[in-house]
Amino acid sequence: MLYTGSCHCGRIKFEVEGEVDSGLACNCSMCSRKGSLLWFVPRDKLRLLTDEADAATYLFNKHVIRHRFCPTCGIHPYGEGPGPGGVQMAAVNLRTLEDFDLDRVPVKHFDGRSL
Repeated sequence: MLYTGSCHCGRIKFEVEGEVDSGLACNCSMCSRKGSLLWFVPRDKLRLLTDEADAATYLFNKHVIRHRFCPTCGIHPYGEGPGPGGVQMAAVNLRTLEDFDLDRVPVKHFDGRSL
């Protein structure tokens, strides 16, 4: 399935392809503050519809995950970094998808605070 999403102001727009089977709620210091509900896909399944330079980047902790956000409205639509086996992954914030029913997605909780 193909989904479209964006930040609040529309400066960052994207398409992402795949089947959403669950969302991940992480309790690390970053995710708990953002309130993201994450869906992980291979990075090549996320296609930006706007210039990549429109998204700002925040790095913290081990500086492995690039947390991408809009410098205008502050919304964090996705992050990117290496996944298991070195495959480049995107962590899409399900809350930024258009016409998407979050209530149908089972939520898995991850203890990122303890890492």
